[in-house]
Amino acid sequence: MSVLHLLGTAGEGGAETYFLDLVGALAADGVAQAAAIRPNAKRVAALAAAGAPTGQFRFGGPLDLLTKPKVARFARAQDVKLALAWMNRAARHTPRGPWARIGRLGGYYNLKYYRGFDELVANTEDIADWIVNQGWPAGRVRCIPNFAAAPPEVSPTDRASLATPAEAPLLLSMGRLHEAKAHDVTLEALAKTPEAYLWIAGVGPLEAKLKAMAAALGVADRVRFLGWRTDASALYRAADVCVFPSRYEPLGNVVIQAWAHGLPVVAAASQGPAALIKDGDDGLLTPVDDAEALAANIGRLLDDPMLRVRLAQNGLGRVEGEFSKAAVVAQWRALFADYGAA
Repeated sequence: MSVLHLLGTAGEGGAETYFLDLVGALAADGVAQAAAIRPNAKRVAALAAAGAPTGQFRFGGPLDLLTKPKVARFARAQDVKLALAWMNRAARHTPRGPWARIGRLGGYYNLKYYRGFDELVANTEDIADWIVNQGWPAGRVRCIPNFAAAPPEVSPTDRASLATPAEAPLLLSMGRLHEAKAHDVTLEALAKTPEAYLWIAGVGPLEAKLKAMAAALGVADRVRFLGWRTDASALYRAADVCVFPSRYEPLGNVVIQAWAHGLPVVAAASQGPAALIKDGDDGLLTPVDDAEALAANIGRLLDDPMLRVRLAQNGLGRVEGEFSKAAVVAQWRALFADYGAA
């Protein structure tokens, strides 16, 4: 008996990263799993390392009539008892069968893709409440947050390898180069924060625009565009402050990961971070799209080492109490057991 994870996206982002993190954590806890994904060689290798048999499928648009029956045959071959759809595209191609169908929602998704599903799992309480407000039965929604973990064996990224002075204040911004992530606001704040350097880890359609903006602001020599990285832990450990100014963010997994690595966070008060962060206690919140306020809070942290320590310690306490790997895996195991899949 096994759990089948379905992921219909081909790109690289926070959800795709966490998909592999969760599969790996469940595998380490002895959960039998399989995966149905779009072709992606690196993802296939990671799933193989987790011991999860993997089928690669098209997961195309509305005219793709072949993926669903192919996934059904794969699921039967794996003796699947529960199919877990990650996001809308996967949900659209999740076949009916002798298994439960569960949707995992990390945002305010269109629920039409989940009609007929047995249950929905939200990764924040706010998303869970929103699902119920859309008319979904409250008894068929549960909240299981993302976990965060900091592998103890990982060393900080060598700053010299990225032409960054060892003594310079270092800001880290993680996320796709997309309008929603507001990296432009971080660049404006950097222009108001002399001496600091900024690492931006992520890929996306705004790369050329952001690089041009950095040059126009006169900060290009203090910005490093790192592209897509698989060494997030090393980056978190190298930085002094995590900057997370997203205009739209239903969760804010970067906040939880920064906390796990003992890194203080400055974030915009968009929906997810505002629900996560207790302003002044385990992070600092600024208004959305306010580069002046973002720069001011960055300056507060850089000028006050004890404030950085206090926020980091409190954030780490939040992870240990609410977002530990063991606690989250136990919640997924309980769900699987409810459907005879664990």
